[in-house]
Amino acid sequence: MGSSIETDKQRWLEIAAVVATGLLKHVFMDWLNLRAFYIGVACIFWSVYIYKRYRKNRQILQQWGFRKNHFNRSFLFLTPFGLLMSAAIVWYGFTHNAVFLNWHIIPVFIFYPVWGLIQQFLMLSLIAGNLVSISTIKPSKTQIILLTSALFALVHYPSLPLMVFAFLMELVFAFAFFKWRNLWALGLYHGWVASLLLFFVLGRDLWNELWTVL
Repeated sequence: MGSSIETDKQRWLEIAAVVATGLLKHVFMDWLNLRAFYIGVACIFWSVYIYKRYRKNRQILQQWGFRKNHFNRSFLFLTPFGLLMSAAIVWYGFTHNAVFLNWHIIPVFIFYPVWGLIQQFLMLSLIAGNLVSISTIKPSKTQIILLTSALFALVHYPSLPLMVFAFLMELVFAFAFFKWRNLWALGLYHGWVASLLLFFVLGRDLWNELWTVL
């Protein structure tokens, strides 16, 4: 019993740390405009945490979804979503005179999946995964998927279009995560589709935003 309680305590602490990371996004990115600083520190902090947990438990990466197993199935499952969203984004961009010839999308397209992977690890491995495993509560997976998607949408406040997109995307991603427990495909599609959306629908140059300071 003591071991179970201790494990639940650790899971709640991880959830709290993820929530704190989301709240700090509003401070450092939305208020202080320190995007590169926030993303860099968040990636380093959580990468170090992943490494430290791995040193203590060699199976933790598999449990969290950093695994080879089922990558192809997860990737193929997400491909229709990715293609449909990409086609809709490109169509919207053409009909609203978006600027397509911008080389800044290339580095964003390459590096954004890394940030997307960290975000999906936080939302799905640490929030959704922990909520499933905590012994003192028994929410259904449907409830967990809806809650996780709602939290992910709130992180993207105050942009309503981005909040709606984040909620819908996380619904699909959470379903794939619970079915195949593979984060790699989720990180890739998160980075690719979100890059297109932000550039060609919301008109945001993420590369410039990274280096802009108030």
